Amino acid sequence: MTETSYLGTKMPWRSRTSFFHAMLVVFLVFSCFRVEICYGQDEDAVVAAPPPEQEDCDGIFLSYTFTSREKLLPHLKNVSAQAWAFKSEASILNAGSTELKAWKMYIGFQHREILVAAEGAQLVDGGDMPAEVGSKGAYFAGYPMTDLKTMIDTAGDYTQIQAKIAFKGTQFGMGEKSTPMPKSIAIINDGFKCPAAKFKGKTAMSVCCKKDPKFKAKKVEKTKFMPRQNGDLSITYDILQTYTMNYLAQVTIDNVHPLGRLDHWNLTWEWMRGEFINTMRGAYTHKKDTSECLYGQAGKFYKDLDFSQVMNCEKRPVIADLPAERKDDPKVGKLPRCCRNGTILPGLMDKSQSQSIFQLQVYKIPPDDNRTAITPPQQWKISGVLNPTYRCGPPIRVDPTQFPDPSGLQATSDAIASWQVVCNITKPKVPRCCVSFSAYYSTSVVPCSTCACGCKTSETDKCNPRAPAMLLPAEALLVPFANRTVKAKAWAKLKHYDVPKKLPCPDNCGVSLNWHIDSDYSNGWTARLTLFNWGTDQFQDWYTAVKMNKAYQDYENVYSFNGTRMEKDVNNTILFTGLKGLNYLVGIKNGTDPKKNPMVPGKQQSVISFKKKHYHNIDIKAGQGFPTRVLFNGEECALPKVFPKNNAGHLKSNALLVLCIAIMSFLFMTDRFH
Repeated sequence: MTETSYLGTKMPWRSRTSFFHAMLVVFLVFSCFRVEICYGQDEDAVVAAPPPEQEDCDGIFLSYTFTSREKLLPHLKNVSAQAWAFKSEASILNAGSTELKAWKMYIGFQHREILVAAEGAQLVDGGDMPAEVGSKGAYFAGYPMTDLKTMIDTAGDYTQIQAKIAFKGTQFGMGEKSTPMPKSIAIINDGFKCPAAKFKGKTAMSVCCKKDPKFKAKKVEKTKFMPRQNGDLSITYDILQTYTMNYLAQVTIDNVHPLGRLDHWNLTWEWMRGEFINTMRGAYTHKKDTSECLYGQAGKFYKDLDFSQVMNCEKRPVIADLPAERKDDPKVGKLPRCCRNGTILPGLMDKSQSQSIFQLQVYKIPPDDNRTAITPPQQWKISGVLNPTYRCGPPIRVDPTQFPDPSGLQATSDAIASWQVVCNITKPKVPRCCVSFSAYYSTSVVPCSTCACGCKTSETDKCNPRAPAMLLPAEALLVPFANRTVKAKAWAKLKHYDVPKKLPCPDNCGVSLNWHIDSDYSNGWTARLTLFNWGTDQFQDWYTAVKMNKAYQDYENVYSFNGTRMEKDVNNTILFTGLKGLNYLVGIKNGTDPKKNPMVPGKQQSVISFKKKHYHNIDIKAGQGFPTRVLFNGEECALPKVFPKNNAGHLKSNALLVLCIAIMSFLFMTDRFH
């Protein structure tokens, strides 16, 4: 075989062929590499195509995907008690043509889930993690991404039109091969309607929520930000002054509900950017702890700041109203509508006391080192003493609040920025007050129900939480539950009532009310309302509201209280307040002889008269003379499930009951004049 010269070298023919083969391979590899570089730089080219359901959606597209779960210790044979750690993800995408502001999403968890984390959102009620959401589901609001723009306005930028929530938590009651999913997902913003979600396999579900054509939005003035929302309690966070590293904020709490109120309110929130409170006016924090500042980022940045003078450095401060004696204090007082010891009344009672205000100077840390870098606190909560339970939503940016010019001229000045937090009253799981029923035609009183305000596990060892409450004689209402046992047993023996081996548990209510039918005649009837305070705290400016379905229109007068028909605010409800000098419901106190006599509750009482003009045939003895709903200081009370039985034929027993009521009235009058 001849030799051939190639690049100045001589090589055999077979070697030359192998060389060309090698060069061809290198060329092909290099060509492919160049093609990959040229056409593979666009990241959008490798993005997975959206699902068909999303492509067809002209509204808000929601999805939920179950990612994984892991069996937790201890491993149990009982499937319903076995705990699993799970991870999942939800997304909300604006596929419509209008911007979605302050989005809110509902996920119907149903497997006793306990959420440990929800990155990208927060619970609407301001609850903390871990949170039990497996019974009624959970509502979420976006944070930090609260608004979703449209594809049109962003040229399809998914970072501005889509929000994702990464869930991590615990769930119960599922087998090894099952995939627990929520029962539903939906958007709860006004004006949208969501059909039932569609499942895709066992691990994914989605739904397209569209605008409801029947929804008629209320006409509101056009605003740059979200319009102000309605709620039972409105809290506004206004920025009055701003500097490079701190700002002055004002918090305004407005009571809007006709029956809601707060006493000794405590307000708390969570700082999200390392802020701390330097000074306050009109309020104070329960704890003055500067350790979080000294040993944190604030201590590193503010090297020359005297932190001993700082009001609070906690991430979740607890703020309370100042007492009335500090109202004119030049350092912490001197602020309108502050310093009432935490009392906010309904506007129907006193409009001037339905608002509370305080101010605070907030210090920031880098990177928020400019005037406009302001982030409102999140996770707002507010509570009082024997008051309604409020659940607060996230702060929503609204148009700046306008204030009258301090110079007195007819001019207004705007806040630099404003956020609104709306809180609504929710019915608590366990009430804190209860009602008992009695009547002139019945010898026995129907007391508050067993465990009406909850029972502790330690109590149920000695009493029965499921046994019905034992009927009582009238005078037993003046006696604390611990001293009623003898009277209840004696009354049961006298009336031949059954006495259970394990007596029913107490009601455990701090306040109880008694509604007694006093008389019933052809043209009208009367009732007697009595309030009992079994706690040590007194209630100033107390009020109670009773809902009377049929008797409401025939309400005539109340003689020791103030009475007001709430015709527009709450249907068929009468509001009772204390007269001047009688507006205190004092706490429980010792009897005249503590060794012999039981403690005496604080009490107030009045007779209420009704006519029979609109409902002449009202059946009092069938229960139509009793209220269907009772509230004390805005807190809904537990009602008995039965009415007093008609045994008015027993004249001797009835006379005894009348005598007892007379004795009770005499005791009330004696207390008032002493």
